[in-house]
Amino acid sequence: MDGSVKWPGKALLGLVLATAVVLFFVLDLGRHFELQALAERRTELVSMQKQSPLLFALAFFAVYVAVTGLSLPGAAILTLAAGALFGLGWGTLLVSFASTCGATLALLSSRFVLRDWVAARFTRQVAAVDRGMERDGAYYLLALRLVPVFPFFLVNLVMGVTRLPVRTFFWVSQVGMLAGTLVYVNAGTRLGELESVAGVLSPALLASLALLGVFPLLARGASRAITARRAYAGWTRPKRFDRNLIVIGAGSAGLVTSYIAALLRAKVTLVEKGQMGGDCLNTGCVPSKALLRSAKLLAQMARAQEFGLRPVAAEVDFAEVMERVQRVVRTIAPHDSIERYSALGVEVLQGTAVITSPWSVQITSADATQVLTTRAIVIATGARPVVPPIPGLREAGYLTSEDVWELRELPRRLIVLGGGPIGAELAQAFARFGAQVTQIEQQPRILPREDEDVSEFVESRFRDESMRVLTGCVARRVVMEQGERRLVVESEAGEIEIPFDRLLVAVGRTARLEGYGLEALGIDVSGGLETNEFLQTRLPNIYAAGDVVGPYQFTHVAAHQAWYASVNALFDPLKKFRVDYSVIPRVTFVDPEVARVGLNELEAKEQGVEYELTRYDLVELDRAIADEEGRGFLKVLTVPGKDRILGVTIVGAHAGELLAEFVLAMRHGIGLGKLLGTIHAYPTLAEANKFVAGEWRKARKPERLLGWVARLHAWRRGGSS
Repeated sequence: MDGSVKWPGKALLGLVLATAVVLFFVLDLGRHFELQALAERRTELVSMQKQSPLLFALAFFAVYVAVTGLSLPGAAILTLAAGALFGLGWGTLLVSFASTCGATLALLSSRFVLRDWVAARFTRQVAAVDRGMERDGAYYLLALRLVPVFPFFLVNLVMGVTRLPVRTFFWVSQVGMLAGTLVYVNAGTRLGELESVAGVLSPALLASLALLGVFPLLARGASRAITARRAYAGWTRPKRFDRNLIVIGAGSAGLVTSYIAALLRAKVTLVEKGQMGGDCLNTGCVPSKALLRSAKLLAQMARAQEFGLRPVAAEVDFAEVMERVQRVVRTIAPHDSIERYSALGVEVLQGTAVITSPWSVQITSADATQVLTTRAIVIATGARPVVPPIPGLREAGYLTSEDVWELRELPRRLIVLGGGPIGAELAQAFARFGAQVTQIEQQPRILPREDEDVSEFVESRFRDESMRVLTGCVARRVVMEQGERRLVVESEAGEIEIPFDRLLVAVGRTARLEGYGLEALGIDVSGGLETNEFLQTRLPNIYAAGDVVGPYQFTHVAAHQAWYASVNALFDPLKKFRVDYSVIPRVTFVDPEVARVGLNELEAKEQGVEYELTRYDLVELDRAIADEEGRGFLKVLTVPGKDRILGVTIVGAHAGELLAEFVLAMRHGIGLGKLLGTIHAYPTLAEANKFVAGEWRKARKPERLLGWVARLHAWRRGGSS
């Protein structure tokens, strides 16, 4: 599961290093690295240095590297010795490079022996540290090096378990330790005046070095300020602002952002050129789940005999089904309406927004145009379906997740192009209504981001429902002959022509970025909208949230980002927060559902994360048996030897609901042991969460202890075995 160097090599090196450290203390070698010993032997050492200057310097260098590389006490005494033996200039030069070389060896040893072990057991924390080190590692290290209060050996070991580049560690250490080296080497030139090592650092000097240690962090802030100043070059910042915040887009991210801003008593304007609620309400989550519910009921009716009922023949009125979908949308729409958000304190304007400067937005409505100034802007314009450039596709006509809801007649032959969540959900729904569905996926399997056994399970389910699933196929062109449309796809076996009446494109979504004036502000949108960990664009007062920025295009993630975008936009530079993606749930609403949080096996292997797998099949669950819903399973990945959860995948009825307990557990560090000790009502599907924890415990029974317990019970019965 981990492609790095195997554990025996790490263990051997760890044993050698540990042995060297133990011998150092057992043989009391530390007595040679005491101030009194140095003072007593100073004359002898000076004599040796004069007899063979180069050889003595090399030996001193090697000893210094060994002491610092093994993280042994004595570096401070050796630094004083350098001043006493070599003088300020040569002493500083020797110690400067020797200390850096030794520190780098300590870092490499720590990284080789400990990095993988720590990363496997503290995956989330290490990942967060790695992101911080990649961003500001040099600044942090320099600050630690400049303040002698922090033990240098500890800094070396801790940096070893991060991904800080060795080259960066070397040069930053070389520069950062120079000030402290100079102080100690200079003190060594006055060795006879020193009574203790502590005497080297006076309170005033400590305070000075501590202030020096703050300098890199101040430099980082100054660097960011300079970068921002350059980004704003050519723009004049208003002295007063009409608004605290303007939000562009009234989908999930925009609605939550503006709501939070209003809740915090900010003056906020929300601009939407289309329908309130965005894609989720009008063309995404809400209509698709309404459609899936009708399709699921139809499928359940077809299973009547499984429940001891006579067969039920339901006639599909597809137009009525689609009208029901719109009725559901209309029922939920007031939750996202202009009236509701106006009552919450948000100014809602219907119109087109164009950002004319970092602090101004032009809003054009049906009857007026106005320009509002604002301290901050949040872009929440969402995403739209990707339409691949397939020759003949536009001429033949196609559907996407945006306009499929306009259908009122069920297509007899439907091609669904794309095997991701959207394509899979809609393909199964239309097949259940009676369409002849062919699903085409370019990857070797549908739902390619899930584990292979999950994809196989769903694909098998689709085939059982008479769906045609073609994987490893690339759509090449659409041809029209004699009034019939056919999609030509290429597979390993050659080209295949598939006739169709309607074709639904569901190959992904891309950010909506055109027409908002971003290019004129110097914001590059050619590869999507790039933001930092605070959701800021290259202009620090312009933020983005939701599908427009990713990296997860889920409604709940958009709402999650909205909190960070609103709070950061309103309170920066006083306070801002890095967005947290550590525990993100996701559900694909096929039947049975596929739900996941954290890592799956595919991602764990790609990232080199070691794990232990526990599986529980729903066919064993009483409630699932009673409901005739025994198809599916739970898979839990845990840290080797521990019950800490790395990720959970659930395939089965109501998997999205079952997942919530694991999301809570991961978010708050609750392990499988505590889940096992939590009472779950019987009979419920939620018991599956407890039973998978029971499987984890069962696989780790203390067999030796149980053997002794068995002997105890036998003895208490009066027997001998």
